[in-house]
Amino acid sequence: MSRVASRHTKPEIEVRRCLHKMGFRFRLHRRDLPGTPDIVLPRLKAVVFVHGCFWHGHNCKRGHLPATNREFWGSKIQRNKVRDCQHRRSLSALGWRVVEVWECQLKDRVALEVMLRNELT
Repeated sequence: MSRVASRHTKPEIEVRRCLHKMGFRFRLHRRDLPGTPDIVLPRLKAVVFVHGCFWHGHNCKRGHLPATNREFWGSKIQRNKVRDCQHRRSLSALGWRVVEVWECQLKDRVALEVMLRNELT
């Protein structure tokens, strides 16, 4: 698992391209914010987390547990969900808007742009 990238992943780069194309300007991975958000839009006081469906336990076909070692993966993904929730609460308490983009949402580019525009404006 040490080889699994946590920054500059393909889904993250796709979301960044989409935001840039829409005219948004942003910063990446600000460590001074809880959870080190993937994308930070300081002018809008908004952050975007790009979540992999498997790693963050999304309820889609990519988010299911593997057949082997279910106990390990179940507890790991549950800890990720709890941590994500804590980061959302902390950021909201600091006045930041939190947007979550799931890996499976990247299939439909138009819907992704509409969702991002609605969440960020």
